[in-house]
Amino acid sequence: MKNVMIICMFLFGTFMSFAQEKKDSYELKGDLIEAILYHDNGEVAQTGTYNKEGVLHGDWTSFDREGNIRSVGHYENGKKVGTWRFYTADQMKEVTYADSRISEVTSYKITDTRVVANNR
Repeated sequence: MKNVMIICMFLFGTFMSFAQEKKDSYELKGDLIEAILYHDNGEVAQTGTYNKEGVLHGDWTSFDREGNIRSVGHYENGKKVGTWRFYTADQMKEVTYADSRISEVTSYKITDTRVVANNR
């Protein structure tokens, strides 16, 4: 009987730990605040940094609810700069920003998802 109680307590504790939502985290690292934001299912939604004023600043990556990368880019004081990449199931778009405006968009069709490894 004691073993059954221990097993039930273990299973209940395990279930409760899976049911808990992950909380967004913010950590000061030098002059930036590193953020990890979560979807309600516990998967990471976004990672990136803010400046001390709380403005988006630095590299940011966004993920869908299944953990797939959806966008990668860079902010400088709240403005998108450089080339950002946006992903869908079968397409990648490179969007280049200049003076806070879209200056160029290039689309690529994803036709092959094989991963190549050099096993030498």
